Amino acid sequence: MTNSTSKSNKKSTANVKPLQCLASAVISGGLGILAYLLVKSIAETFASKPIISDNVFVVNMSTAVRTLVVGVMAFAACMCAMVTIGLIALAIQTIIQGFTNKEMPPT
Repeated sequence: MTNSTSKSNKKSTANVKPLQCLASAVISGGLGILAYLLVKSIAETFASKPIISDNVFVVNMSTAVRTLVVGVMAFAACMCAMVTIGLIALAIQTIIQGFTNKEMPPT
């Protein structure tokens, strides 16, 4: 069982090319920047339009929904940033391993 999984890991990591990693990092970084700009726009929109209501429940629910919307989009922007950093690190790792001709360690 472990032999088949180690063979599949070797095959999947052997096909990784630095240019593919960097191209994917550019795409992920672009999506992260767009998500950040969307978060900024949403936060500015929510800040410029206050909640007008006498009902405490409505104010609390509106505040919770606004926080949730901004939080989810901020999470998406952070995830794209983390993926971008990981892909750049993978590209650097594959370049270094290409010079040293070592195989990637099994995970």
